[in-house]
Amino acid sequence: MLRAALALTLGFAVVTLAGSTHSAKAEEKKVEAKKFEGKLTCTKCALGETDKCGHALLVKIDGKEVKFYLNDKGGAEKYHGKCCKADVDAIVTGKPTEKDKKKFIDEPKVEFPKK
Repeated sequence: MLRAALALTLGFAVVTLAGSTHSAKAEEKKVEAKKFEGKLTCTKCALGETDKCGHALLVKIDGKEVKFYLNDKGGAEKYHGKCCKADVDAIVTGKPTEKDKKKFIDEPKVEFPKK
């Protein structure tokens, strides 16, 4: 009887610890959206980095140009025509991430400042 109670208690402890570890990792991965201002450009036509049209935002941070790739529909986006052949000022709001030493903006929302 004592063994069964001890095993049951130990089982609950393991499940509780596993659940709390999972929750902590989920909270660590939660990234808040930020606003970035810079030059929106085409990764194919202007930068020559990709085979298909895509978007990158060139941002000045501490005097250095930092390139953020937008995780979007590429050439199918409504705003693509404005930045395909020439860089254009833009404000992009989204979640910054990093993968393979490249910076990305997930769920980007692109706006163009009024002149």
